[in-house]
Order: sequence, then C-alpha cells, then structure tokens
Amino acid sequence: MDDNNRSAAHAIILFAHGARDSQWAEPFERIRDQIKRLRPEVQVVLAFLELMEPDLPGCVASLVQQGVRQMTLVPLFMAQGTHLKQDLPLLVKALQVDHPGVAIHVTPAIGESATLLTAIAAWVDQQTR
Repeated sequence: MDDNNRSAAHAIILFAHGARDSQWAEPFERIRDQIKRLRPEVQVVLAFLELMEPDLPGCVASLVQQGVRQMTLVPLFMAQGTHLKQDLPLLVKALQVDHPGVAIHVTPAIGESATLLTAIAAWVDQQTR
C-alpha cells in the first residue's frame, strides 16, 4: 500500500476495480496524488477489488495497524453494478466485523456525481469539435 509516512486519524480509500495491466492504475494514482495535495492532513490510499494490490481488506488492516479509526471509502466506479450493489456491502460488513470500533463511510460511486458527468460531457464536446 502507498504509505505517505504519517499517521492520521482519518483516511480516504479510493476503491477501484483493478486490472492485470499495471498501467491501468495510473489515472487512479494521479487522482490519489491530487487529493493528497488537497488534503495533506489525511492519508489517501488506493485499494482494489481484484487483480491488483492492495485489496480492500489488506488496505483497511494496514490503516488500522497505523491507528486510523475513521475511513471514507470512495468507489471509483462509473455505475452501480453488481460490484457496488452486492460485493462492496459484503466486503464492508466483513471489515466492520474484523475491525470493530473502526468507522467506514462509503460514498456514492463517482459516476453518480452530476459534476463529474458534466465534466465528461464537456470534455467529449471539446474533443469532437
């Protein structure tokens, strides 16, 4: 896991699907780095559902070991598919059993953000003129 060498009471976990090709994670790493610059007081880390490390349980365990007791999990998914409707709630429930006393707040998926969708539409418009 990326460790920004400081202990924080709160962490933001950017949660992405994962892929076999390591380059697939580069945009997520850039997002993570931008958030770190915006929120230097908070640990910002990446975790993956599958195929890449760290997975979500490993990421949470590492944060707990560092003393983090409040986590905000941000799904970097465009839509509410099976992974977010079924897999993620089961993962979070298991994490809460494994780490009692740790608060894990799950935000909506980024694809539900009107701001993001508007930005994507504007980008597509710019690219197709």
